[in-house]
Amino acid sequence: MKAATRSNPGPHCPVDIDKTTSASQNLWRFLKNDRVSLEKLMEPLRKLGRDGCRNSQSKFVLVAHDWCKLDYKSHANRKSDLLQLTHKTDIGYDLTTALLVEADSGITLAPMQIHLKTSEALHSTAKEPPLWEGHHLDQLETTMAEASNGWDLLRTPVHVIDREADSLGRRRRWHSLGHLFLVRCDDRRVRCEGRSVLLSELDEELDQTFQYVDAGKALHEGKKVQRQVGERTVTLYRPHSAVIDGEKKSIAGKPIELRAVFVRLVDDDGWIVAQWTLLTNVPGDEADASEVGKWYYFRWRIESFFKLLKSHGLELEYWQQETGLAIAKRLLLAAMACVLVKQLEASESEAAIKFRRHLIRLSGRRMKRGVEFTGPALLAGYYVHLNMLDYLMATELSLEEMKDMENAALSEIIDV
Repeated sequence: MKAATRSNPGPHCPVDIDKTTSASQNLWRFLKNDRVSLEKLMEPLRKLGRDGCRNSQSKFVLVAHDWCKLDYKSHANRKSDLLQLTHKTDIGYDLTTALLVEADSGITLAPMQIHLKTSEALHSTAKEPPLWEGHHLDQLETTMAEASNGWDLLRTPVHVIDREADSLGRRRRWHSLGHLFLVRCDDRRVRCEGRSVLLSELDEELDQTFQYVDAGKALHEGKKVQRQVGERTVTLYRPHSAVIDGEKKSIAGKPIELRAVFVRLVDDDGWIVAQWTLLTNVPGDEADASEVGKWYYFRWRIESFFKLLKSHGLELEYWQQETGLAIAKRLLLAAMACVLVKQLEASESEAAIKFRRHLIRLSGRRMKRGVEFTGPALLAGYYVHLNMLDYLMATELSLEEMKDMENAALSEIIDV
């Protein structure tokens, strides 16, 4: 299902197909088939996710949520259902993904849910898809409910979401429904130990009283840094905003008690190179601040997953399918290749290490000093490996006959 190149974005032609048009036609028929539904294509991925949960030692499993825009401006005239996202010239599709990640190791297990919003419909793998008219944050509750009751994960899901979901009203609702969450937030006023303070003030107090503790190493821009964490129990008590009948109103909601976990990354010189403020309702006796901070660090797995799908792997934004539904179907097929690569990256078995080295050699990619492999290089090498196997199985020529064929052709060229 690989796109050939950005300048030639049709499907990569397998070696057992003589004409490139045949590959494109086969793909078109498959994606056009009504019996090929998003739910059926998602099921193998969910099975991978469930199998991964069975092998985990943690009580929890992480569900990382994120959104990304699929930009098709370079060939927008071929797609009739593109959506205006922000301004007039900002058109494309809005993709929501829920990625299952191991809580103890950060290994990517599988995408478990997608929603692709177009100008005409919201194509979803959910049993009860969210409304097209709703904000994309409204899609979270549908996925949270299915994660708890429909995916048979055998682990308690914790929903990890970036700052875009920093909404007091939504946190109140998720908490009331029993969903566990971990959300990055901006500075806000809370109640702590009987006083009204800003989260930034609590952060400063932890720093000045030396209450940050080391919580292991992390990578920041390719360099190892020290992760440090601090924690306070806070109460969110202020009103939240909600749009009712088209009018924005202030709602006095029920106070909720959460854990504020402060995480920072410190380099060898003692400089803070990154820091986050997190709010979670995961009980402290089941996951300490160090573990919670590590969970948010693992959220980056969904960014690297998007990277494989888009700019550094499968060239998602150059696909020529003419509808959002066809794009969504092909995306789920491509996701299977991405999951395979991510799990191959994470494995430390002797067989996996040997196979990774084999794929890197086939890819022809150069690695930075000290870097043994990358996801995009493994993906590129895997396609070479599969094509090579297909050709060797399809051809009747021996290795010596192939060499003779080459020598005979080159001899004629040199003679001319």
